[in-house]
Amino acid sequence: MGRPTGFLEVERRDRPYDKVDIRRRSWKEFVRPLPEPETRKQAARCMDCGIPFCHDGCPVNNLIPDWNDLVYRDQWQAALRALHSTNNFPEFTGRICPAPCEAACTLNIDDNPVAIKTIECAIVDRGWLEGWIEPVVPTWRTDRRVAVVGSGPAGLACAQQLARAGHAVTLFEKSDRIGGLLRYGIPDFKMEKWLIDRRVDQMKAEGVIFRTEVEIGIDLEIPALVEEFDAVAMTGGAEAPRDLEVPGRALDGINFAMDFLPQQNKRCAGDSEERAAPYGTITAKGKHVVVIGGGDTGSDCIGTSVRQGAASITQLEILPKPPERENKALTWPDWPMKLRTSSSQEEGCERDWSVLTKHAIGEDGRVAALECVRVEWTTDSRGRFTMQEIAGSNFTLKANLVLLAMGFLGPRRPGMIEQSSVELDPRGNVLANTTDYRTSVPKLFAAGDMRRGQSLVVWAIREGRQCARAIDEFLMGTSGLPR
Repeated sequence: MGRPTGFLEVERRDRPYDKVDIRRRSWKEFVRPLPEPETRKQAARCMDCGIPFCHDGCPVNNLIPDWNDLVYRDQWQAALRALHSTNNFPEFTGRICPAPCEAACTLNIDDNPVAIKTIECAIVDRGWLEGWIEPVVPTWRTDRRVAVVGSGPAGLACAQQLARAGHAVTLFEKSDRIGGLLRYGIPDFKMEKWLIDRRVDQMKAEGVIFRTEVEIGIDLEIPALVEEFDAVAMTGGAEAPRDLEVPGRALDGINFAMDFLPQQNKRCAGDSEERAAPYGTITAKGKHVVVIGGGDTGSDCIGTSVRQGAASITQLEILPKPPERENKALTWPDWPMKLRTSSSQEEGCERDWSVLTKHAIGEDGRVAALECVRVEWTTDSRGRFTMQEIAGSNFTLKANLVLLAMGFLGPRRPGMIEQSSVELDPRGNVLANTTDYRTSVPKLFAAGDMRRGQSLVVWAIREGRQCARAIDEFLMGTSGLPR
């Protein structure tokens, strides 16, 4: 490394946030980049640790020590090439990835990892600013045609790699805009959508054809798709939400998170209310909001509710409260289970753990309160985690809007999945391995959340890239695309 003692001389510094009272009033991104000299100093903290555990912590296996060293040496264009060699969309991951690479960093043993995510974002943002990022048009074209179904990060990565290999790629998306959950699941204050549009323009110049508002299995049937194309990549995500099966579930005001979040994204895009919410507006304005589910989607519901003007927000989690600090001897370099507080949670909400919702109470057909009970988690004789209600711990929460953010059970079955007759794994995901990504049906491949289940954007990018290589090898007998 250029500065072997950097980690001893430079303290960790990350990107600052706008103050809470400022960002609560805005739908724009509120994370501010570090000045370039400071970014280079942070890159100097990357130590010559011998075994870079960050490589394994990062699902796309980013060459983190390499581009950290290049940034420190002020070789930004070379750093961008190294970054793009493993990651098609670092401006996405540099904003919304939880950074498992930092958890795996050797310096995280004493809670001071290199600011990898910040440096990654600085590299790609500068690349766009300087005009270094241009369409990569293949020097020759094959006569093979590939369909990619779903325009989330897995589909986008798969389509871009296949187009660069010279294939004719058509990407199908059932929504009105490209991006999948990047577009309609992640709020604008975490990632503004012009970032997606910029990549779509690049991919169009590389030869990718985008077809929106076409749902495969409904508007275009699978047999016709397989007949028209030489290979089909199924990258439609895991969109079947886990439901709340309690008395009163049918009351108005109890909604899935993914019915709530896209409406605001469409408003931010300039859509009319009729277009943003064709089946009725879901808003937190002036309401007592209860978010059930403690993950990223629940956090996004909180931040959105804050900006819409909720009267109060409570987040419930059925699992116990995690420890403030992990035991590094047991967890490092793996992703640890510990208490984390998101930027949205900082903006204003009450959080409660080990809470089970028992009953939704209504007034005039609309939810008014939730009856809950506290639970205790124990380990049985087989080592399994079991839940038991605590007698006498029942309580009631006022709730005018309940948002269900309890995770996803896999891909939606109606339409493409049922029509394709692909085999599913025991969890209900499309069955395919990570070697060739082939499903049980000839010419059909699967990648991303549709194959692995609900996961991170960075895992989707990895699977999209690997699936593209598998398809290229299937079509051509060999492939020069990286895994």
